[in-house]
Amino acid sequence: MGGRAAKQKGSRVEREIVNTHKAAGIHAERVDARLGQFGAVASYDIDVYWKGKEEAPLCGEIKARKKFPAWMTGYLADNDFLCLREDGRQPIYLVPHHVWIKLLTK
Repeated sequence: MGGRAAKQKGSRVEREIVNTHKAAGIHAERVDARLGQFGAVASYDIDVYWKGKEEAPLCGEIKARKKFPAWMTGYLADNDFLCLREDGRQPIYLVPHHVWIKLLTK
């Protein structure tokens, strides 16, 4: 998929993610911040205001794929998170949506 169809899919998924946060009582909004655009120094898709609008948001990048690598979903399985770390880098945590919402609402 490329071009306009990819952009439409990306926008649709971004709106869906924002709406699932709002349904859980967490303010979130889409952001059109692209690296270099209007002086932006970072690129991200949504802001999640997990401590309310008065606090700095968590900035997130949204990627939608038809299928994730089997090893990734296999290791995550029924666990609450998957921790990935490249040599010499900080770990990255992959969490299912229900765990993410639980962490943000505590």
